[in-house]
Amino acid sequence: MRKAIQEYDLIENGDRIAVGVSGGKDSVILLLGLLRLKRFIGIDYDIVAITLDPQFSGIPTDYSPIEKLCEENGIEYHIERTNIGTVVFDIKKESHPCSLCAKMRRGALHDLTKRYGCNKIALGHHNDDVIETFLMNLFIEGRIGCFAPKSYLSIKDITMIRPLVLAPEKEIKKAAARNNIPIVKSSCPVDGHTKREEFKTMIREKNREDKGFSDRIFGALQRSGIDGWGFESENVNKL
Repeated sequence: MRKAIQEYDLIENGDRIAVGVSGGKDSVILLLGLLRLKRFIGIDYDIVAITLDPQFSGIPTDYSPIEKLCEENGIEYHIERTNIGTVVFDIKKESHPCSLCAKMRRGALHDLTKRYGCNKIALGHHNDDVIETFLMNLFIEGRIGCFAPKSYLSIKDITMIRPLVLAPEKEIKKAAARNNIPIVKSSCPVDGHTKREEFKTMIREKNREDKGFSDRIFGALQRSGIDGWGFESENVNKL
């Protein structure tokens, strides 16, 4: 996380960062990682944890383990209950619900970021997410691209950052287990049965056959410099 923050200039003095906390391992590790980094990274910033509850099947999710964690660590925490689950699955009856759900959650998170006086929002996408997204864009949409480590949303005047983009998922799992991190399991009806899960399985099998497959994909993305990838130091050298 520290390397990503420094290389991609993700956080600056005075930032107030909304951390999107779904309750899964990635977002909780992101939250605690940002909290602990404050001790030694040399940047003065504040964090606010925000959970957006889609309320799948109209049922509120129990986030009490996250509430307790934030209370113990002195983290400001807010839960926003929404009807996103009802809209996506019951009203719209989407056959491919992930796209609409993600779009609605993003919009709501952006609004909450502004409501709580934050200028940045941090999301828990990790290195495996980067590779999966890059390949999904290539094979499903026929385009070369990926989400950026850092992007400015001019309409909302907020900056989106992803401090975990250099962290492999296996290391996040280890960190969560080693530190007894409380996790709130997703109640999404299609959890584990999405296109992303298919690509995750494909990449895992490819890595077994061809060691370093994922590393080469990620390296190619960085060297390309598209969508804000490529380290700042490398960009300076190119100039």
